[in-house]
This record gives sequence, C-alpha cells and structure tokens, in this order.
Amino acid sequence: MDDFALLAQELAAKLPELELRENEPMKNHCSFRIGGDAAAMALPSSINETEKLCLFLREKGIKPFIIGNGTNLLVTDAPLRRFVIKMSDGMSAVERCGETGVYALSGVSLAKLASECAHFSLTGLEFAHGIPGTLGGAASMNAGAYGGEMKQVVRAVTYLDENLLLREKPIDELDFTYRRTAFSDTDNVVLSCLLWLEKGNEEEILSSMRELSEKRRSSQPLDKPSAGSTFKRPENGYAAALIEESGLKGFAIGGAQVSEKHAGFVINRGGATFDDVIKLMEHIKETVYRRLGIMLEPEVKIIENV
Repeated sequence: MDDFALLAQELAAKLPELELRENEPMKNHCSFRIGGDAAAMALPSSINETEKLCLFLREKGIKPFIIGNGTNLLVTDAPLRRFVIKMSDGMSAVERCGETGVYALSGVSLAKLASECAHFSLTGLEFAHGIPGTLGGAASMNAGAYGGEMKQVVRAVTYLDENLLLREKPIDELDFTYRRTAFSDTDNVVLSCLLWLEKGNEEEILSSMRELSEKRRSSQPLDKPSAGSTFKRPENGYAAALIEESGLKGFAIGGAQVSEKHAGFVINRGGATFDDVIKLMEHIKETVYRRLGIMLEPEVKIIENV
C-alpha cells in the first residue's frame, strides 16, 4: 500500500472523523502479542462510517481485513500488506429493547456486553463474560464456554454482504453449528446483533459471572499472551486432554509453549514469533495424530500475506 498518503488524503475528505493509522503494529491488537505492522488501520465509530469506508475501499479495489479485539488471531511477523478495519470502542453501543431484548454493535467486548445485560437484570449471557473477544467475532463463529453458546442468545444479525449492501439475517438463517455460522468463510461484515435473554436477578447474575471468572482464572493461563483455545474440540474428546495424553504439556519451541496449566492453550512465554507458534501447532497436530489417530483442527485464525 505504497500510496497510503494519497489514500489517507482521500479518506480524510470523505470521512473526516475516521481514525486512520499507518504502519500500525498488529501485535498491539492481538492477544498473542505477535504480529508485524499493518499497512493501514481504520477504527470506525458507527455503522454509517463503516459502510462508507467499505464502499470507498471497494472502489479502490482494496479488500479489508476486519478484526475485533484480535483474541483468536495469529498474525505474521512480516509487514502485513492489508488494510485493517478494527471494530472496537467506537462500535460498542448497547441498548435494551423491550423487556428481554438487547441490541448491540459488533465492537462491544463480550465482558462489557455481559455486564450490561446483568445490569438490565437479564440472564443468559453469563457464560460469555470471560470470553476475551467482541460481539461481532463471537457471533460470527458461535463462540461459547461453560455450556453456553452465542446461538442460545443471538436472534438476528445486521451485516454488510459481499456487495456491501446492508442486510439482516434472522435466527433461522444463521446456521449455527459448533464454532461456525453462516458468516464463516465469507466476506460479510457483521455490524450489530439483536439478543433475546430472560428476566433474572442482577445480584444472582453477577455472582454467577464471578464464579465463572474465578473458574477460568484457576484453570487457564490468563497471565500469558495467547489466542485462547488453540484447537477446536474434536468429536471424540477434548483437545486439551488429547494433547496432554500425548505428552506435550509444557513442550516448547522457541518462545511458544503448550501451557503447563491448560494443555489446550499455546502461550507466548516471551519473545515468541509467528514461526515458533506455527511449528509448535504443527508438532502438536502430528504428535496427537501419530499417537492417538485424531487430527486436530486449529481454532486460531492464521493470518498471512496473500
């Protein structure tokens, strides 16, 4: 993106309020703390601004790479020749709709959203309080934890389709399955979600969230950079148990290590590179398959230059 200055000038004229950054370190936007500099990053503050930005980029022949909090990404160390759109604080409004409905923009963190729902005395999203991501990413992949999944609460999603037309999918068109939805492997841009919850007691909801947070802290390596669960749960077992059974707990390559606290996490123990993590993930897959005959599938999204 050598003509960034010209691109920035044109964008400033069309969208004067848009926050735009050049050569932005991706490691600052990914929970793995790994990643080279993105050629450009925009942080829109509304659905209208996001829509106009995407239309502008399409006119320029630029396909954006859209992220939330980067909590499930492993990004190349090399300069990332991509235009990144980050859905975060500017796209984080939450509103109550009727007695049990909640409307929220895609950039709101799940922790904030769950807390807001608790203050509304609405139950059903407690499981998401400790998931370190945004609503857009969670709805797109049907994120879940502790027996809960987004499919239990999401009832409609507003998005930009491949032609950048504003659309809405109701629940019966979202195709929720394990860690997949109708938005998986598409160029759709999730903008907002409508959630349906149930009436509850605020103190009981907050207590439940505290219990789940403590359970997470005691069992997961939250003090180390990671992208959460590295591999999807296979049909016949749990990835963490299979990795531990294969003797890989604590195994390391460079700065990347299978967590000694929870074998389902590959952590950055300090100075890990993109290649360190890739090599470790491949070693895990090969070892588990050789010893147990089960092929693990990455849950982490691997981002490289095309």
